Parts: sequence; structure tokens; C-alpha cells
Amino acid sequence: MLSLLAIYGLHRLSLVWIYLRRRGGEPSGRATGRGAANPWPPVTVQLPIYNEYYVVERLIEAACALRYPAGLIEIQLLDDSTDATSALAARLVASYRARGHDIHHIRRAGRDGYKAGALAGGLAASRGELIAIFDADFIPPVDFLETVVPRFAGPDADPRLGMAQARWGHTNRDDSLLTRAQALLLDGHFVVEHGARDAAGRFLNFNGTAGVFRRRCIEEAGGWQADTLTEDLDLSYRAQLAGWRFEYLPQVVVPAELPVELNALKSQQHRWAKGSIQTAMKLLRRLLTSPLPLAVRLEALAHLTNNAAYLLLAILAVLIVPALAARGEAARVLLPLDLVLFLVGTGSFALFCAVAQHRTRPDWPRALLGLPSLMAIGIGLSLNNGLAVIEALCGRRSEFHRTPKFGLEGGDGRRDGAPWRRLAYRGPRSALVLLEGAFALYFAGAVAYAAQQRWYAALPFLVLFAGGFLFVTGLSVTQEMSRLFKAPPARPEEAPAP
Repeated sequence: MLSLLAIYGLHRLSLVWIYLRRRGGEPSGRATGRGAANPWPPVTVQLPIYNEYYVVERLIEAACALRYPAGLIEIQLLDDSTDATSALAARLVASYRARGHDIHHIRRAGRDGYKAGALAGGLAASRGELIAIFDADFIPPVDFLETVVPRFAGPDADPRLGMAQARWGHTNRDDSLLTRAQALLLDGHFVVEHGARDAAGRFLNFNGTAGVFRRRCIEEAGGWQADTLTEDLDLSYRAQLAGWRFEYLPQVVVPAELPVELNALKSQQHRWAKGSIQTAMKLLRRLLTSPLPLAVRLEALAHLTNNAAYLLLAILAVLIVPALAARGEAARVLLPLDLVLFLVGTGSFALFCAVAQHRTRPDWPRALLGLPSLMAIGIGLSLNNGLAVIEALCGRRSEFHRTPKFGLEGGDGRRDGAPWRRLAYRGPRSALVLLEGAFALYFAGAVAYAAQQRWYAALPFLVLFAGGFLFVTGLSVTQEMSRLFKAPPARPEEAPAP
């Protein structure tokens, strides 16, 4: 297991090497083509929402503030909500339409196809040659279209450019250890992973939001499909297999909210892990037998199967203590090799995050203080995400659970003076916390046993596993206790638990 995990660690190191070699000392990549398109093409801005009472007003305001030539931009609010969000959205859309904005409130009879279904329905009713997509908690800067559209329609534009992806920012990075850890991980993904893949001509993926598609690219790739939980990753690979080129624009940053509740993060991570494996099962044969360069195919294989590392980590958690006990005295000889493999995985991850922070933040040493929390959360989520991988491999279907958002921007976990725990939305409860708690106790005992046996080389493994499961279990319990015993949600009164 450690050897397989080390392979994924080496893959991550290769991305860091490519990024540093190709990107050089540039903190955020090449210029993004700011300037005038010739001519400006019509653009449709799609805003898919589902029960987003706390952020829908900000979203519509930001979309209507986008600068673009009059008559060439339309906005679609693709609203599948079942709570008070729809009434609020209808009032907001009517107000902005009265001010001259071409914005449409589009409702469906059901949630068929979830987000993919909403985007497909909106596309059929749209008139844009380019499609910009923003999730409910994202806040596009006013010059977003002025900056990105010239990549598609400027004098030097590539007609086979199918999608341009912006970098995610974070409105509430400093809310908690949980949000700081997520910011580290996402910065690594966007700065190093996207930067390396873009520079080396590897396959990129649209991240579901903060990007612009060429309409013809979506249509020629087969459109939005709902047979995976990551419709964005699926379309990305189908489009690039069809010959379209994707581009990453690191200088364009679109801020968004990070999940503040652990159950919401678990749900989001479960969806991403399961969806990536579903996409791998759907497309890997086609990808590996394509005439693409071997380096592109191998990197795509690692990319699509990367979440399998969580399943390997969960299996390792189950086997590590029995394996140590079975080795007996041989453990003293083999443990140094295990430690090297372990350090390849953890060290590559630390370097991955450190490079991203160094390239984007002047206070990067301070930001890296969140690394222990991130590693602990990664260990603690291994059961949650490993289960997602098993579900995907077994072909088990599941509902698309959206991630609750609260419009948090101040870094104090509050909205209009109220703590987020008093707001209406929550992530789905999971009985998995009981197993995570059992693993925390199991590894705490394993640490004591290893110390007694003087297996000192094993202690870094065991302490990290114990700390990870303890962190996730403790946070789950404390947030759930707050949920049960604090005042009930303030509003919207009609909002069901997602």
C-alpha cells in the first residue's frame, strides 16, 4: 500500500517539477490576453443554484455588474431550488430586468440530471457563442469577461480553444483550521497542478465554475451528461479527446466560499472522489487507446485515478498495526524502508502546497502553518472518500448533494452578526463518524503499543493516523452538538435540510 501511495506522491512531485521548470519565477503564470476582442461575441452567463438563500443576491449582483458590450450578454439564473430561495430570486431578477439587464429566471419541474441537467437546459435556451459558468458562492470580478473573452475572440485567438479556467480565491480562508486547510489544498491544485498541466500540454479539467466554454466545444463533445457526479471533469475529458484545447488563466482570480462545516466538506469530497472514479471508468479505455502522446495518457491516468489513493490510505489504516505485529523483530529492519515510502507521499504533498503558497502569498510561511491540519484532515477523510471510491467501482448511484454556503466573507464565521451555525443549511449527517471515532481510539492504542515495543520508526505513521481520525471525529462531534443544542436556524423558515 505504501508503495502505491508513493507512486501517487512521485506523480505529485513530477507536477511540482514541471511547474517550477516551465513557469519559472512567475508568481501567477503568463499574461491572460486582456484587451479587446474583435468582434465581441455574444456571451451567456449561467448561474446554477439549488437552495442558495444566503448567496443568491450577491451572485446576481456580481453577474449583473460584469462589464461587457450592451446587447451581447445574457444571464441565466438556473434555479432548481425547493425553498425560499426561488421567491427571493424572482424578486431580484425582476428588479434587475427593470433596470435593463438581460437576465432570465429559469425554473424546471424537477432536478433531473442535477447540475448537468440544469446547464444543458439553459444551453438549449441560450444565444451565447461563449458560456460563462459561476456557482452560487462565486463572485466574478467586474472585468472577468473583458479579460477572458479575448482568449477566444482576440486577434491571436485559437479557434480550437474550448475552455478557459480561472483560479479560485477564498472569501473566508481564515475562518477556522478547516478553511485554512482547504485553502492550502485548493491553492496547490490551481497553482501547481493546473499550472503544470497547462504548461506541459497535459489534459486540464474545468472545475465546474469560474470558467468560460466555447458553445461549439460543449456541443461537439456530446453536451452535459449526468451519468457521473463530476459532470465538469467528464465533459473536460470528452472535449479534449475530441481535439479541443483547454487553457488555465492563473492571473484571473474568482473568490468563493469554503465549506465551514465538516459534514458539508465530507459530502463535497465524497462527490468529487466518487465522480472522478466514475469518469475514469467511463473514459479511461478510450483515453488509453487514443493516439495521444504517452506522457499525456499517463498523466491523465494518474489524474483520473488519483482519488483511489484515499482507498489505499483507508486500507493501510486497517492493515498497518496487524502488519507491524506480524513482522515482529523484522519490523526494525523494514520500518526504515516504510518510512522512506511514507515520506515520499507526505513530503511531496508538503512541497506541493509550499510551492503554491510561495508563488501566491507574501506571507507564505505563515500560511504553511495549516499543513498539519490539512494532513490530519486528509487522513481523517480517508474512510469517507475511500467509501466513495468503492461506491463508484461497484456502480452504485447516489444523489448530487450540493455544498451549503452562507455568504461568509469576514473571516469570523458570521453573516450579518449571526454565526453560521444558526443559519438554515447543513451538510448531510453521516454515521461514518462512529467508525472514525473507533479508528481514533484504535490508533491511540497503537501509538502506546509501538512506543512500548520501541518501534520508534513506526511512530510518525501511527501518530499521524491517530491525529487525523481524532481531529475529524472531534470536529464532527463538536459541530453536531452545536447543531443540536444551539438556537434553531434563523431563516429561511421554509428551507429544508439539504
